Amino acid sequence: MVSAAFVGACTSHPSSVGEDRARPIEVIVPTAIESLDPRDCFDSVSLRASRLVHAGLTRIDPRTLEPVPLAAKSWAWTDPLTLVVELRDDLTFSSGKAFVADDVVATWHAIASPEVNARHRRLAESLRSITAESPHRVRFELAHPHATLLSDLELPVLEASAAFDRQTPWAALAGLGPFAIGTVAGDRVQFEPRSHGALPRPAHAVVIQPVRDENARVLRLASGRGDVVFGGISTRLFPALQASGVVLTETRGSGLTYLVPRTDAGPLSDLRTRRRLAAAIDRAELVRDFFEDHAQAATDLFAQDHWVRRSATAPSDASLDRADVHDASPAAPAIVPLRLLVSADRSRRMLARFLQQELAAQGFALTVVPLELGTLFARLSTGDFDVALLNVPELLEPNVLRVFLHSTSIPPNGSNRGRVRDLELDRLLDEGAALSDRSVRAPLYAAAEARIVANAYWIPLWRDNVVTLTSARAAGLQVGSDGRWLGLATLP
Repeated sequence: MVSAAFVGACTSHPSSVGEDRARPIEVIVPTAIESLDPRDCFDSVSLRASRLVHAGLTRIDPRTLEPVPLAAKSWAWTDPLTLVVELRDDLTFSSGKAFVADDVVATWHAIASPEVNARHRRLAESLRSITAESPHRVRFELAHPHATLLSDLELPVLEASAAFDRQTPWAALAGLGPFAIGTVAGDRVQFEPRSHGALPRPAHAVVIQPVRDENARVLRLASGRGDVVFGGISTRLFPALQASGVVLTETRGSGLTYLVPRTDAGPLSDLRTRRRLAAAIDRAELVRDFFEDHAQAATDLFAQDHWVRRSATAPSDASLDRADVHDASPAAPAIVPLRLLVSADRSRRMLARFLQQELAAQGFALTVVPLELGTLFARLSTGDFDVALLNVPELLEPNVLRVFLHSTSIPPNGSNRGRVRDLELDRLLDEGAALSDRSVRAPLYAAAEARIVANAYWIPLWRDNVVTLTSARAAGLQVGSDGRWLGLATLP
């Protein structure tokens, strides 16, 4: 643990105001960027960094959680299955090429193509056709009603010539975002401001600097070498960091940290054992003792201010159809051995040990298995685990649950890592995806949430607050509840 006294002794010493102004804004992250190819990136660092370079037709407003135009100028539904999108005519890719409708068409055809094998291929499943009607107008025709098309159009657009290209390195892919990729030195990636992107030209270059050790992240920020840390630092160090001149801002987040049990094999294939595990965790104590109340205890999937929660009341547990739940499975042993997979990040390892100690008194013998992200996700995909500690950075659009919990999304076809097979849950998720009226969708997702929690397909633990720690020069950074990084483009 870094001592508070040592942190307090670290202060920033820029050689001059001019030099400090010219220095790129350094964002310190716990893991390296895996890829900035928008067809594939999925971990939170890569996903958020990718949106600095790439842009889609829409983006999600962090205040309203509604899709708003980005590379699109406007759109209109001509009928329930047809969306016509007018494109902005003032944008260029970072290569200098003008942005036109053919780029949109090629990108979405590539996403849908089995040959390209994009990680986000499921986003194109509902599309019947995509047509360029003019250089700045695209027609999307759906094969069936699909509620989240506008949110799906957040997926970034690539140049038409690159959409099917799998040979070009991600660092060479041109994007529509406010930055271009500059130098890549090992894991350190610099982003250069540019004009004619989806947002106005930024005032500062940005560097993404991976620092895997929490102690080193703290010292780098406190000494003034780094400028921004998005969470991932022990709350006990916040006072010392603030005393050293670091600025802390905090807002409630939209992400969820949860346990995903393997439901088709092993100890947690027994419903009673999963429920026993869910009930054994004192979330209030966890948030109080481990996070010092810089998080929100969670027993449900959606936050209280989410539109599912505002628009519908979840059904009572008694109303759930239990016909396909195997409560008659053999009784669990008194002591349940479990392999708990976590990322190798220090804070996650500490948290896993916290859970290990707490659950030991409740009859669970956890073996903590810390893994680098690539290995972790490989183990999850092959089913080589009992339970894993995971996080979904944004739980804004409920349709994302189809990727994680629908029976057609079991790996390698998706991210249903717990191997959940529940026909009633499939039905609720399918119906919710096919409707556009939120007042009708909300009860479906409330019922899905109740079913997921009651059957412990996911075991919610907490919602992270979005905590941003910045140097004085980055103190104007605006970060919404979604935790995204586009505020780096608007720093004064």
